Amino acid sequence: MSFRIGFGYDVHRLDEGIPFWLGGVRIPHPKGAVGHSDADVLIHAICDAMLGAAALGDIGTHFPDSDPSYKGISSTILLQRCRELLHSKGYEIGNIDSTICLQTPKVRPFIPRMRKQISAKLGIKENQVSVKATTEERMGFTGREEGVSAYAVVLIQE
Repeated sequence: MSFRIGFGYDVHRLDEGIPFWLGGVRIPHPKGAVGHSDADVLIHAICDAMLGAAALGDIGTHFPDSDPSYKGISSTILLQRCRELLHSKGYEIGNIDSTICLQTPKVRPFIPRMRKQISAKLGIKENQVSVKATTEERMGFTGREEGVSAYAVVLIQE
C-alpha cells in the first residue's frame, strides 16, 4: 500500500452582502467570501490538498476562474469532482485535517455540519474529517476581518 500526503491553502477577501460558505455550510454573517465560485476557502484548501497528494496540480488547473461554467458553482461540486479525479488514478482518502482562520464569526458551532457535509460529498466517514478553527488574535488580514483563510492536509492511499 502506498501513502501520499498533500497540503492545501486558500484565502479569500470578505465583503458585505455576500453569502458566506465554509465547509459546504452557509454561515450567517454580514460578510461573505469574494470569489468566482461560492468562495468556500475550506473546501478549496481540501481540494488543493487532495490534488497535490496525487500530483494532479491545483484547483485552478482543473476549475479555472476564466471558465464561466464555474461562476457561482458550489464548491461541494468541485470537491466531488476532485474525489472522482483521485479515484480515476486509483487513490482513496485516508483522512483530512484542516484549519479555518478568521476573526469572526465564531464557527465552532458549525463544525459538526461541515464535517458531515465534507464526509458525505467524499463518501468517507465523519471521523476521517477534522475541521478546526482559530483566530489570528486580531493580527493580519484575517484579524482585521478583511478575509478568511484555510489550510488542509490530506492523506491518500493507493
